[in-house]
Amino acid sequence: MTVQVKVLVPAKTVENTQTTQYTATNVTTIIDKFTATNYSASAATISVNLVTAAGSAGNANLITKTKTLQPSEVYTFPELVGQVLGNGDFISTIAGTASAINMRVSGREVTQ
Repeated sequence: MTVQVKVLVPAKTVENTQTTQYTATNVTTIIDKFTATNYSASAATISVNLVTAAGSAGNANLITKTKTLQPSEVYTFPELVGQVLGNGDFISTIAGTASAINMRVSGREVTQ
């Protein structure tokens, strides 16, 4: 077994359309840190789905729904830390406003 610590999603602005941010490909992935920052002057929202392989983002896999971040607020998503993605599972996000929230995700990829 090999464990590789890595940045799963490099720092980026969250899109205001449902977007796949990371897919576990031939690995099991453990999310260690998921951080979002509202860099705009107004409150903004973000939703996060952890989707099973071949699935699609929806209410059945919604982990965080429309989390409101105030201007300059940082949130570290304790509900996502420690979550495990199997092969083909993926992280999908959507922001309520374009150009408002940055995110970054780190974790471990485990191969057998």
